[in-house]
Amino acid sequence: MTRPRPDVTPNTWDFLRDAMIVPTGFREYDARWKYPDQINLPGITALGLGLGTQMHARGIAPVIAVANDYRDYSLSIKNALMLGLMQAGIAVKDIGPAVSPMAYFSQFHLDVPAVAMVTASHNPNGWTGVKMGFERPLTHGPDEMSELRDIVLEGRSVPRPGGAYEFVDGVREAYLDDLVGDFRMTRKLRVVCATGNGTASAFAPELFERIGVEVIASHNRLDYTFPHYNPNPEAMEMLHDMADSVRATGADFALGFDGDGDRCGVVDDEGEEIFADKVGVIMARDLSKIYPGATFVADVKSTGLFASDPVLIKNGVRADYWKTGHSHMKRRVKELGALAGFEKSGHYFLAEPIGRGYDCGLRVAVEICKLMDRNPGLSMSDLRRALPQTWATPTMSPYCADTEKYAVLDRLVAKLVAKHKAGEPLAGCPIKEVVTVNGARVILDNGSWGLVRASSNTPNLVVVCESAQSEAEMRAIFADIDAVIRTEPLVGDYDQTI
Repeated sequence: MTRPRPDVTPNTWDFLRDAMIVPTGFREYDARWKYPDQINLPGITALGLGLGTQMHARGIAPVIAVANDYRDYSLSIKNALMLGLMQAGIAVKDIGPAVSPMAYFSQFHLDVPAVAMVTASHNPNGWTGVKMGFERPLTHGPDEMSELRDIVLEGRSVPRPGGAYEFVDGVREAYLDDLVGDFRMTRKLRVVCATGNGTASAFAPELFERIGVEVIASHNRLDYTFPHYNPNPEAMEMLHDMADSVRATGADFALGFDGDGDRCGVVDDEGEEIFADKVGVIMARDLSKIYPGATFVADVKSTGLFASDPVLIKNGVRADYWKTGHSHMKRRVKELGALAGFEKSGHYFLAEPIGRGYDCGLRVAVEICKLMDRNPGLSMSDLRRALPQTWATPTMSPYCADTEKYAVLDRLVAKLVAKHKAGEPLAGCPIKEVVTVNGARVILDNGSWGLVRASSNTPNLVVVCESAQSEAEMRAIFADIDAVIRTEPLVGDYDQTI
């Protein structure tokens, strides 16, 4: 096969004929490009052919479920991908438009080994990509992604006969039935359902109504121009909008979903934005009463409370901090037999007997409603206030080019490790250790910490800080971490900051 080219100019003859793929789109656990600047439709077809070739090489049965999110170009992307898969001799089961967890669900529901979900997740319009996996409920990690990249970019894809196409209807209804089960609320709840006009708009309002929750609609009309904000419940813009809706309506809380429905964000009845890692601690407290001695995995961006919270300690919880990223977290939850995994981004991985181990924002929403039903005398703000107080930043992402960010991060990690070895303080406090499993998490003697890592999906670094002492210390930690970051001239401005 001909190797894809990294630079074919749009509006040329070659652009309509030759595969164009910028190599940096093959990321740690997703494939993600700006379209059509970094990949064209023949490039997407080459990706599908490569994915099918990878399935054959790994001995995966040649059947795959394929879906797309609700963006104006996602159907074209999916069609081009399916063409490549069929060229590779793969039988494609097209389940239509979907949230990512519906695609993961279809692997179980249709009993197929592989999945490919066309989505840019929470990235703004102009991005596209594919989330894919062979071993349910897992998705491609760094090994699978680098193998796929080499197959595609080195022109090692192999066309085969036997490809087929089938459109499979009814998966959306089966997915919703699975989420609802036999659960119905026994307490009255009024919930702001915030979908940012994204794909979850076609699922979340109906789901809430079916379990007996009164829905207060917030941008629930499907509109792929995203006229109000980009649906991303880690972004303060969406959280502030959710908080305004709660205050205006007197709702019990707000639940918000990202562009492909695999993440959930929470704002309580007082309009307080509860970052997703803290919601994870609230859920872990509740679940550990039912399942004492459970193991919970948290990503390195998350609060230290999973390890230090007295209620979790009393319930015998084992906390495991692991690499950020949905593929890393899914794999770790499965490896450890954990009950759940929690990411600060709002990806939660609820395993048996609660879920199937993949990240599903709608499953999380149902489980939050069940939690509230089990605690009828408590509000969401009561549950928030019951946690030990810490002060945390939102996730902040300074620009750093994809081609530079990992080298920049290596230098930053070395500088922070050297700071520790030299006995230098951070925010006036001694450094206890620097955990380098995923970037550098600088942990202070008092339990406060600051993190810098590279984003796996966008040209950014990622910075998060948390103080167990005060807002002032949290700001001081950020100032000192940022001072180290600013020694690298290739790092640009933040998307949001404190």
